[in-house]
Amino acid sequence: MASVKDQLFDYVHVERGKPPHVKKVTVVGVGQVGMACAYSIMQQGICRELALVDVVEDKLKGELLDLQHGQRFVKNIDIQASTDYAISANSDVCIVTAGCRQKEGESRRNLVQRNVNIFKAIIPQLVKYSPNTVLMIVSNPGTSEKSADHKFMKNERLARVVFAVPVWSGVNIGGVNLKSLNPAMGSDEDPEKWSGVHEKVVNSAYEVIKKKGYTSWAIGLSVANMTQTLLRNQKNVHAISVLAKGFHGIENEVFLSLPSVLGAEGVICVIKQTLDENEVKKLQNCARTMHEIQETLEF
Repeated sequence: MASVKDQLFDYVHVERGKPPHVKKVTVVGVGQVGMACAYSIMQQGICRELALVDVVEDKLKGELLDLQHGQRFVKNIDIQASTDYAISANSDVCIVTAGCRQKEGESRRNLVQRNVNIFKAIIPQLVKYSPNTVLMIVSNPGTSEKSADHKFMKNERLARVVFAVPVWSGVNIGGVNLKSLNPAMGSDEDPEKWSGVHEKVVNSAYEVIKKKGYTSWAIGLSVANMTQTLLRNQKNVHAISVLAKGFHGIENEVFLSLPSVLGAEGVICVIKQTLDENEVKKLQNCARTMHEIQETLEF
């Protein structure tokens, strides 16, 4: 019989070597999200070297100067910026926030293709100068941030919920599974209407965008949190996109958000989460949709 550890985790084989000194982070893209990431990392003293890369030189220099003017108020950190990817050399973590927004009336497929084209220009440059780096792609929706949203909104209704991934069958307090108390929890038949929490999470970003035009700070804090896990080899669990093939009956090579353990070299293992039948079906539907989109892309 397999041990509990073997049943719970699916370990990921990592080919790259472990960097000798874990201290440098590069952020690609100095828009609102990129700067929220850079500021959060700087303010928390997560690394000793921070590099910024962007194609808009004036904006890049302005953001660099703004951060440098605040250096005396934070822990010792060296901040540099350039349009040349050479500035990113020997980074332990490279955070990519650059990308294009959806145009009015634009299909999701076309938007994905435009972003794929951007990544085809960015990723080879980062790997060229930092072959051992861990790449972190900040995407929409940010699953780690949404998990935090989900936890916050559930905590408004309960004193404390020790759970981060939004799967109703796994919500528990002090080891007591809440679905054992309310079997209809999260469903349309739920008398307590817990599904409303999920709807708030889905619509939360739209509400922020409606009121201020974009989302940034929660994303930046989420990215900083994951960066700290990587640089300090903390082996914390985060909801991030990983290769989902082989999990929950998924047969295609797609990347979906699954709870994973992160360490200095990236994803260490994926937790073999227990889902109910309805949750499995929803996850498989997501996988099929993602695969259909991938089949239309030009790499």
